Amino acid sequence: MVPKFLQFIRNHYRWIFLSLITVTLCLCWGLLDSVRGQLKPLRTEAAPSSTLQISTTDLDPYRPVGEWVGRLILPPQSADDTDWVWFEVHHSPNSEFAGQTVRLQWQDNPDVQARIKRVQQDITLSAEAHQSLKQGNIHPKRLDGRRQVGPLQSLAGARPTDDLLVRLKEVQVVPGPLPHLDIAEDPVQVAGFNYGLVKILGPVPTSQSVPNQCPGPSPCPSELTQVRHYNPTTQRFNGPEEIVHIRQDQPNSAGVFQSTPRKLAASPAGKAGWYIYGSQNMEGIFEVNGIAPRSLFQLQPDHHFSSTGAGLHYFKRKVWQQTAQHKGKLQRAMVDNQQRQQQAVLDQWQEGDQSLVVHLFGGIGGNKAEPQAVIGTITGHFGYGIATVINDPFTGERQFDIEYQQVYAHNPEGIVAGPTHWSEYMGHLNRGWLGSRPVLDVLVKSEALTQPYDFGEIVLDPLTELKTQLQLMAARYRMGDGTGSALVTPAKSCVQDSSQAVYQTIRRIQYQVQMSPAIQTWLADHPQAPQTLRFQELKTLGNALEKELVPLGIVRRDWQQNAQVAAGIALPGTFRHSDDFLTQILSWRTLIPRVAQDQIIRIFLKQGTPLWFLNTNQVGGWDADISPLAPTELFGKWPIVSFSFSRLVEGTTTFPTPMGWLVSGLVLGGYGLFAVAWGRKVGFLAPPKFAVHALSVQVKIWVGSLIMPALVEELLFRCLLIPHPQEGVWWVTLLLWSGFSLILFVLYHPLNARTLYKVGNPTFFNPRFLTLATVLGMACTCTYLFTGSIWPGTIIHWLVVAIWLLYLGGQERLSKA
Repeated sequence: MVPKFLQFIRNHYRWIFLSLITVTLCLCWGLLDSVRGQLKPLRTEAAPSSTLQISTTDLDPYRPVGEWVGRLILPPQSADDTDWVWFEVHHSPNSEFAGQTVRLQWQDNPDVQARIKRVQQDITLSAEAHQSLKQGNIHPKRLDGRRQVGPLQSLAGARPTDDLLVRLKEVQVVPGPLPHLDIAEDPVQVAGFNYGLVKILGPVPTSQSVPNQCPGPSPCPSELTQVRHYNPTTQRFNGPEEIVHIRQDQPNSAGVFQSTPRKLAASPAGKAGWYIYGSQNMEGIFEVNGIAPRSLFQLQPDHHFSSTGAGLHYFKRKVWQQTAQHKGKLQRAMVDNQQRQQQAVLDQWQEGDQSLVVHLFGGIGGNKAEPQAVIGTITGHFGYGIATVINDPFTGERQFDIEYQQVYAHNPEGIVAGPTHWSEYMGHLNRGWLGSRPVLDVLVKSEALTQPYDFGEIVLDPLTELKTQLQLMAARYRMGDGTGSALVTPAKSCVQDSSQAVYQTIRRIQYQVQMSPAIQTWLADHPQAPQTLRFQELKTLGNALEKELVPLGIVRRDWQQNAQVAAGIALPGTFRHSDDFLTQILSWRTLIPRVAQDQIIRIFLKQGTPLWFLNTNQVGGWDADISPLAPTELFGKWPIVSFSFSRLVEGTTTFPTPMGWLVSGLVLGGYGLFAVAWGRKVGFLAPPKFAVHALSVQVKIWVGSLIMPALVEELLFRCLLIPHPQEGVWWVTLLLWSGFSLILFVLYHPLNARTLYKVGNPTFFNPRFLTLATVLGMACTCTYLFTGSIWPGTIIHWLVVAIWLLYLGGQERLSKA
């Protein structure tokens, strides 16, 4: 046996020796790589390098952020004016594409091509763009002088370098000698190629990778951070530990850090763990580009409101209350008006369900407060997005996955308008708002809006249409409508143009229905079908939204023109923007982001739509030099001024529905019957006389009494003192303020008779007069609370006073004073 073994060794010693050498080298290399990963200082940036980190399967314990993930690269100007870019593939379901750079273009579909043609434009940077560049804003300099730039090239060329990371949806692979990828909707910006779920343990105690600047006292902690991964088997954070690189953002021109890893491990928002987004660098260490608190997206509300009134009260009175005291925290609330138990409500949110996201962020206060663009007002930013319920691949739990459809002006942070994942727009360490601003995302699950309508050969999908219009608007912003500059003005802003996209969606759906006899026939033939009833809800919703977007009933000319371009009626590329005073007046309700969100959410609440409120207040690491400031209405820094202004605007611009006018007419008739019958009985009112006063006197009294007392007193005692019905106060509060207003209204008359209007003495002290005044005040209060408008009460007040003065002896009684 032994001689045979020795003979085998003698015959194969070369192969045995090479095998031993190979195994030894592999073991040494693995040990060296482990030590290097633990100790080597890191200063690489998160932007993609020339060396690709290829992923053909799910990384363990990291996963790719999408099926197709990569980097956009701007190509040279093409001769055929086709909108295409290079796509550097970092992850693909087709292994042969991994590591390749392939052509990315739009599908050869008539609808897709027509949509792209509508926004393609030649780009020539304007003087405004060049001036803005000098001020530190980022504009598409690389697109200057290009012809027929479209959505793809405006994305790839939005920043000075090719660093835009995206994931693609519904990709069609076109084979051939030079295969390429076709898509039908805009790529979604992401914070990194891969992501993982970890518990952050804290910075590594080392002098390596220490930033020069950070919030708080020196020395700064290392950017090398110890984390522990989530273990899907145990469903706990007892997976492998790892050192990752969470870099410290450097301060902007105002000295504000966009994010910081300092005290990140102690953040209460991270109690359920953090998602970290990025990729491995050349040293094998995971370079974190963005973070996201897992608890924010879990379907586990901190508050549950089972009625519309309670939800409105929370939204209007609680969600932004004590924002500064909630710094570093997040809260989640759920609203459902069906009076159901919490679990039954949660069961209504299933995998694949979508909801509209209405986004709003506030301001930065504290020692490094940002300047206010409008005096006494925290304007913030407004936007839309879409939330989808998914099964989290790490935990298997249902969660919200949020993609914003941002309409965003050119800015110094490098935020690019367009579809953007939450991890990029909110969680990015260099340009995300998670750590520096308070944010409220309201998720609206309106089946009338989120479910498609199948009318046989024609399918209408309102949510997809809204997404399309927002993406077209975002492309226009990236290109500045050919000027390379989209800067904020009163009539051109995130809130104005996001609202314009909603208006265009409404108009486009209305146009499709009007031009399609098949849809009208289907609706007429199926009047009680669930789809028909849902479509009626959509029409009601569209009318309510249009009323808010066009409060005076006059549509801005640029909105009309742009709606025609978006619908394919007007010539492509003929979008307009108006910025004069009249334009601002015609869409004044969409000037202030806080007001716009309030109005839109109020509409959905009135319809009984299920909602989620996701609120963060400078979440993540700790920076003591900043504090969150809630967005406000106009002049919100001074609550009395803001409330008064808001109530005046709401009360005077709200016009009653036909039912409101009917009820107001009944109230007027009821008061008239009571006043005449009781006033005659107690001898306060004289018998009617219709030819006592000259025509000039009658005209003077009719016109004068409309202004004073009718309009002035209604503004003072109803509009300013009583909370508007849309403010969401509890009914007890509403009754108390209504009673207080009524008492002041009655007491005001004798006081006025002693001071400014002495002809009212002694009539205004007469108990019979004060009784009629009390009932009149009650009537006007009721119409105000029912309609939300001062106009019915003003008309009632006016008619009562004028008729009393002219025809029931009031003028004669006052003349005896």
